[in-house]
Amino acid sequence: MKKRNTDNAQLRLWRGEFGNAYIERNADDPEALRRRTALFAAMLRCLAGAPPRSILEVGANIGANLKVLRALTGAELYAVEPNAKARARIVAGKALPKKNVLDGIASDIGLDDGAVDLAFTSGVLIHIHPDDLLASCTEIHRVCNRYIACAEYFSPRPEEVLYRGNKAAMFRRDFGGFWMDNFPDLQLVDYGFTWHRAGGPDDMNWWVFEKRA
Repeated sequence: MKKRNTDNAQLRLWRGEFGNAYIERNADDPEALRRRTALFAAMLRCLAGAPPRSILEVGANIGANLKVLRALTGAELYAVEPNAKARARIVAGKALPKKNVLDGIASDIGLDDGAVDLAFTSGVLIHIHPDDLLASCTEIHRVCNRYIACAEYFSPRPEEVLYRGNKAAMFRRDFGGFWMDNFPDLQLVDYGFTWHRAGGPDDMNWWVFEKRA
């Protein structure tokens, strides 16, 4: 695997104090876990006929999604996370064993080609600069053997959003369309919308794709 350039403003932001503050704002609680469960149950439902045996979350933060997935599936779970404090919380909270928690980012995951059946992001692609988005998705596509999924904020047109006073820290677009436009081997399996007012973790669109020859 070729080592990629991973020195950029977004990475420095999330590996530093800003990323540490994000951890504290997003500490999991029973209500938050219940809402996440509803989202991931819907996303996995469309794969019931051929469920993934291994799942990688790219940008796992403290592992709240992985705790939910551990209750929903018997798949082997992995995490890639650039923030050291978040990785420590994943292990301390027993979301995953240390050997399954990787120091990395979307554009430099550090797994073999086709290492996992399903790779996904949740609220991560929105924080990747558009200049780096294709490289990040290409890396996710590389390590994924069968399924790719994401749950992200949607906009019909690419746009930058000021995020907690920071520029170049949040970007919205049609991420499902981005995946399909750039990776012709992906076929849409299902998609949906999670509405916070109706019990979802946030107002986000989600997509599940399958890699097909």
